[in-house]
Amino acid sequence: MASTADDAATQAAGRLGFTSGQVIQEFGYDDDVDGGLRGAIEEATGAELVDEDYDDVTDGVIIWWRDGDGDLTDMLVDAQTVLDDGGTIWVFTPKKGRTGHVDHGELEEAGTTAGLHVTSTFSIADDWSATRLGYRGRGK
Repeated sequence: MASTADDAATQAAGRLGFTSGQVIQEFGYDDDVDGGLRGAIEEATGAELVDEDYDDVTDGVIIWWRDGDGDLTDMLVDAQTVLDDGGTIWVFTPKKGRTGHVDHGELEEAGTTAGLHVTSTFSIADDWSATRLGYRGRGK
């Protein structure tokens, strides 16, 4: 049974688009995060996730965010400080009906205020949804 869970986590991590050699920064780690998903991301990149205090350039960001965690806009701005141009930000939130669920509208509003926009949302683990935030295009 564990191999089925491992396979599911590996497939979920693959949907995030992270690749070998990338440095991924993690915010909001707590005892409720999905360990299988974290492990699959580390396996995909070949490196451990770096924590909130990391101050070098990163290729991507994952944020575990729950209702009551504070100001999501501030978190998104902080997450962008060392993110390489074109880097990806994923916000993992508890699914609807789970403790700490965050309304999708809150993600959209915080993203817009932080200069980002929601590009996709899907189920990433048993208790978590993943929302990708990207940079707004600039008119030419």
